[in-house]
Amino acid sequence: MKITKNVVPSIAYQVRTQDGVLVDEAPANQPLEYLHGHNNLVEGLEKALEGKAVGDTFEVRVSPEEGYGEYNENMVQRVPKDVFMGVEELEVGMRFIADTDLGPLPVVITEVDGDEVVVDGNHMLAGQELLFSVEVVGTREATLEEIAHGHIHSGHEHGCGCGGHDSDEEEGHGCCGGGHHHHHDHGHNHGGCGCGGH
Repeated sequence: MKITKNVVPSIAYQVRTQDGVLVDEAPANQPLEYLHGHNNLVEGLEKALEGKAVGDTFEVRVSPEEGYGEYNENMVQRVPKDVFMGVEELEVGMRFIADTDLGPLPVVITEVDGDEVVVDGNHMLAGQELLFSVEVVGTREATLEEIAHGHIHSGHEHGCGCGGHDSDEEEGHGCCGGGHHHHHDHGHNHGGCGCGGH
C-alpha cells in the first residue's frame, strides 16, 4: 500500500538540525503513526512521504518554509510577571500556553528581568533547516472516524511531524509529533518537531 491521503503510515525516523544535532527520533519498535494528507506532519516531510511504501528509506531536507517557519522577532514579547498567576518562581526555560488573539500559543520564558518576563512564541526549531532520515515500517487504511476527526486514535500519533495538540496524558515523540504543552506545567511539555503548523 502506497502512502496517499487517508492512509495511516508508521514511520521510524531521526531528525537533525543543519549542524547535525539530533533533536528527535522514533525507533522502528516505537514508530510514529499519523493520518496522511491532513496536515499532521510538517509540510516538507509529508510531501516526501507521499507515494512511499513499507520498506522505503530516504532522507529529506526540510526548509524553514516547509518546516516551522522563519524566526519571527514579533513573537518575542516582554510581559509583566503578574500574568503568570499561581506560579511562585519563574525561571528561564519554563513553558506555558498563552491566550492570544489567535488562540492558545505555546511560549517559553527566555529572560526574567525584575517585574517583567520575556517570552518567545516561536517554535524551538523556527528558522532552521531540518534533515529527516525516515523508514516506512507499516501502513494501514484509516477508519471513517479517524478521517472525520483528521487524526488517528492510538497512543503513537504524536511525533516529529505532527500538528500541535494540547493534551494532558498522551504519550508522543517530541519532534515529529504534536507539541504537548501542559497549561502552566513547565515540567511536562514536549515540543512538536514535525507536527503542526507555524
